[in-house]
Amino acid sequence: MSKKESHSTSHEEQFEIAIVGGGICGLILAIGLLKRNVKITIYEQSQSFREIGAGVAFTANAIQCMRLIHPGIVDALKTVATSNGNPDDPNDYLQFADGFNQKEDEESKIIFKLYAGYRGFEGCHRAHLLDELVKLVPDNVVRFCKRLDHYVDPGDEGKLKLYFEDGSTAEADAVIGCDGIKSKVRRILLGEENPASYPTYSHKSAFRALIPMDRAASALGDELARNQRMHLGPSAHLLHFPVAHQSLLNVVAFLDDSTERSYSSRLSEPGSKQEVVQAFASWGPTVRTITNLLDDEMDKWFIFDTNDHPAPKYASGRVCIAGDAAHAASPHHGAGAGIGVEDALALSRLLELVTESMEKGGRASKQEALTAAFAAFDAVRRERTQWFVGSSRMICNVYELNNAETGNDMDKIYEEIKWRSHKIWHFDIDGMLRQVEDQYKGKLDGDNIPKSML
Repeated sequence: MSKKESHSTSHEEQFEIAIVGGGICGLILAIGLLKRNVKITIYEQSQSFREIGAGVAFTANAIQCMRLIHPGIVDALKTVATSNGNPDDPNDYLQFADGFNQKEDEESKIIFKLYAGYRGFEGCHRAHLLDELVKLVPDNVVRFCKRLDHYVDPGDEGKLKLYFEDGSTAEADAVIGCDGIKSKVRRILLGEENPASYPTYSHKSAFRALIPMDRAASALGDELARNQRMHLGPSAHLLHFPVAHQSLLNVVAFLDDSTERSYSSRLSEPGSKQEVVQAFASWGPTVRTITNLLDDEMDKWFIFDTNDHPAPKYASGRVCIAGDAAHAASPHHGAGAGIGVEDALALSRLLELVTESMEKGGRASKQEALTAAFAAFDAVRRERTQWFVGSSRMICNVYELNNAETGNDMDKIYEEIKWRSHKIWHFDIDGMLRQVEDQYKGKLDGDNIPKSML
């Protein structure tokens, strides 16, 4: 990690934000706030920054959000990102194939594809991206081994107090929970007895693996191995795309799982190649070839999300939640991290507006300004992000020919995937920024802040 000094301002109304959680969303938010001279401290429960899972991808729209947060984030992504196909002439399409009905003597055929924009699908390994983002965060703003137990809001102009499981405490003017799908901040904010405080099981499991590209290309051919492909079929689907500068093929196989699991269950466990091979035994030869490339032992992930019990609010007073802590989605749109980046941009702009309000010496107190900022975030971000959670569940059924509206009609499947993907990819970033500014300024009137936010 770099030894840069953290940004700060000497203004007497300076405020400090506690970011709980140091994953990709928390780090990107931290980088955005530091750039805007907002004082922050990151509280991470692990001994070091780490990311679980393997591949992650970002669309052109998400990358533009990164650029607006801090251009260095885009530079970090480009250092580790891998585009489809030839890096000098990237394939800017997401491609969908019928993985089930392929005959033995046929090549895997694309049934339709979607243009995602120039370099509109940048894949990378989560841990590699995290390593690059860490370089943009000063050492002196991070506290490791800090697992939040609870926080206390004094309800006046005083600071919030955070209590950690190791017995230590900290203070901050506001708290942002970026602590993921099992968010402790969400549980405190919504209440331990609220079903929305906990993720629920989607009854889908995902087997994740990384295959050396030379092995993949030898078995599948360069064109297929080095380009993203979604293989559709009955009650399962399989996705792959290149990562690590085309040196690895990231493979994810999605299967039904009828078992009941609670939020306190482990999110993953060791899985076996045999389980995947057996599940796809009746599929076409391309998918069977991919499953035979898998290692004997691999990770099996259980997919939880917040679809069944959406959070009724993302903020209360000077506490809010963002990213997976607010709206964890199943991964079937491949855009959950990008939606979290949108959150980080919205919060970066809102807290920049708070700084501007304090510097102008407006009538609102620091507490009122921070409360208004988080209320504006809730007002602007909740509808889109909760639509995304529901759409991520629904699109899985489309991929697996289980949706009543689309069935196995490939024309209908294409149209459903197209409009939902475009709603995610063609998001009006400038419009969101105007909305958060308008909402913030309106809520500074006081009467416009819902009582539930105070």
